[in-house]
Amino acid sequence: MDGRLTGFSLNRDGTQNVTVTVAADFAATYDELKDGPVSVEIKKARKRRSLDSNAYAWVIIDQIAERTGVKKSEVYRNAIREIGGVSDTVCVIDRAVERLRQSWQRNGLGWQVETSESKIEGCTNVTLYYGSSVFDSGQMSRLIDSLIQDAEALGIPTITPKEQERMLQMWGRKTEGKQDGYRTEAEGNGSRYCSVGKQDGSDGCAGIERRSKHHS
Repeated sequence: MDGRLTGFSLNRDGTQNVTVTVAADFAATYDELKDGPVSVEIKKARKRRSLDSNAYAWVIIDQIAERTGVKKSEVYRNAIREIGGVSDTVCVIDRAVERLRQSWQRNGLGWQVETSESKIEGCTNVTLYYGSSVFDSGQMSRLIDSLIQDAEALGIPTITPKEQERMLQMWGRKTEGKQDGYRTEAEGNGSRYCSVGKQDGSDGCAGIERRSKHHS
């Protein structure tokens, strides 16, 4: 955590008071440590390489995992499923569900698949979650906001809103349009998997049916 030395004074007993001003939220950590001795190290700040939004998300994930004992992979995957707006749902012929699952999950750790019963006979509703590497700035903002809330509840210092906004602006330029290719691939796979005969439903599958499209 970076800050500035903003005050210094001497006490009559020879002890010294040093005041440090920080921008990050330190309240929870202060409440946790205020009643006992602490180890203090103050050194000149070095200019650090700026993190992008995805890298910072993993910094928070690592700290949450350390505090809670939950695996980093599960902290990440749970956060993606909870924030909303980062998935598509398609109706897929039953025998092709596992093939689609394997293909989708090969994209990365956050690319998850959930299934539910479909009203269309012979088909299964498949929800496909995108990994954060292709999130747009709105989706990444929701992910980081969620992780920051969890971190602050655990007393973990986080970045300032201004720094978060800077990272998200950079992220939006970096990932613009990335999801489109994967979405097209998923839709193509769904159509192919659902089509035993014709896509008009004459085979009993009724082709692909996109239940939702939640992208910002």
